[in-house]
Amino acid sequence: MKLDVEPFGPSPKSGDDPRLTRVGKFLREHSLDELPQLFNVLKGDMSIVGPRPLYISQMAEWDERQKKRLLVKPGLTGLAQISGRGELAREEKLELDVRYVETACFWLDIKIILATVGQVFRRKSIYEKSYSQTEHTRGERKH
Repeated sequence: MKLDVEPFGPSPKSGDDPRLTRVGKFLREHSLDELPQLFNVLKGDMSIVGPRPLYISQMAEWDERQKKRLLVKPGLTGLAQISGRGELAREEKLELDVRYVETACFWLDIKIILATVGQVFRRKSIYEKSYSQTEHTRGERKH
């Protein structure tokens, strides 16, 4: 990331974040920025498939059903990543995380892994919908 720009600009999940270098944007667009999390998988702190890790501070906003996502290890990919990635609202992602916990099985994990490979190669829905370039350039960012 660049150091000589506004530190509190658009989200890093925005396609037009001025803090991203060309290399950083390339890594993000090809999902290579996720590779360091493989070390967490090897350490046993994460799994390949499961709900994406979130900030602990967000737990206060979850209802009892949404807290079910804590029953499994966080993963590199999950139902939310193959169902829309950045285009999904936070509530939709939480619902998909809970649905994964409730229906997890070996075949679902295989399906998610294969669909993730397809998502990465298509480079689809990389950036959060609320930070899409069109909305940001029009000054209509939604939170």
